[in-house]
Amino acid sequence: MAVHHFHLKSDWPGGRNSVGTIQADKLHTDISIPKEMDGPDIGTNPDEMLLGAAATCYIITLAAMMERAGLSEKEMNMDSEGVVDVTNGVITYKEIIHRPRVVLENNASREDLIQLEKLAEKAESSCMISRAIQGNVTLTLKPDLTIAE
Repeated sequence: MAVHHFHLKSDWPGGRNSVGTIQADKLHTDISIPKEMDGPDIGTNPDEMLLGAAATCYIITLAAMMERAGLSEKEMNMDSEGVVDVTNGVITYKEIIHRPRVVLENNASREDLIQLEKLAEKAESSCMISRAIQGNVTLTLKPDLTIAE
């Protein structure tokens, strides 16, 4: 069994509307509360970071599964959306919606497209971030999967 450790340092000067920083191996950025929550909106925020973690984990997992299955994409991209509810001052991350768009090479078969559909679903349950938030945040997948013309 391999165990990996990731480290992040955060500095926060204090106060709700301050601007802090986070620093990890390859991630260095300012952090603050987003404008949607009446913050200074400088740098990133926990809502974007959770969405980014879920989205990058999903698309990398899907790409790896497609490679192992021998499926070649002509195009692959994704839009993701995080839905955060604020009720009575309680902030709850409700849902993450992934909208992957994958266009297989024009020599792909109908069977390849069916396999891609299965992999798109499986990638969501295989991604470690999806598994980490499962039961707390609804994960919705709205794929657009086609074969190039």
